[in-house]
Amino acid sequence: MIVLRTERELDLIRASCRVVGLAHWALQRMIQPGVITAELDRVAEEVVRSHGAKPAFKGYHGYPATVCISINEQVVHGIPGKRQLRDGDIVSIDIGAKLKGYYGDQAITYTVGESTPEAGRLMQVTRESLFEGIAAARGGGRLADICGAIQQWVESHGFSIVRQFVGHGIGRKLHDDPPVPNYLPPDDNPRLRRGMVLAIEPMVNMGKPEVVIAEDRWTASASDGLPSAHFEHVVAVTDGEPQILTMTEEEIGIHTS
Repeated sequence: MIVLRTERELDLIRASCRVVGLAHWALQRMIQPGVITAELDRVAEEVVRSHGAKPAFKGYHGYPATVCISINEQVVHGIPGKRQLRDGDIVSIDIGAKLKGYYGDQAITYTVGESTPEAGRLMQVTRESLFEGIAAARGGGRLADICGAIQQWVESHGFSIVRQFVGHGIGRKLHDDPPVPNYLPPDDNPRLRRGMVLAIEPMVNMGKPEVVIAEDRWTASASDGLPSAHFEHVVAVTDGEPQILTMTEEEIGIHTS
């Protein structure tokens, strides 16, 4: 069942998303060669808890950390540990928080030092596809409008959409209805209505779309070993322009062109 949120609920989701954004703000200043991913996780948890929230991922179906940190060919759900960041890495960091009963969620892919031009283009196209999807999240449309906009943008630039993982509704649950795939056709194609809140999150591979799951049963990586990028915003559907409830990258302190 798809829940339509009140204005008060949107404010509560926005407040939880702000905590997530503040954690990203803290981590983006730390991303440099030599940093250990477990330290990024420690700082993120400290920020989330210092604002009265709880980490949304820690313990979720047994996940052992506060954030997901996925490096280079890793697509999603990378577990922080002893690995050090290296110059040229691209690092997808996904953070979730629960505050006053409502969830926030946001993923951003960062560069460590200078990435290759190919990886930079992958990140740019993935981020652009997110905003193509957001622009299609308008009341009166269909979920497929979002899915198709993302897929068309990604594939027209020569990259591939990961199909094993999708976006989702969000609110009192971290993963709620409806699922939001980044490709057509969605299994269900509900009409978009005011008050729907969606976590839109394209996961895009430089090469093939297939992924493999590591022995840790969490880390998903591109099957061909080529880089992957991941960007996510939480968006509220309105009768007009969609509202982004997560902090923008500019607010977080990331400068994008």
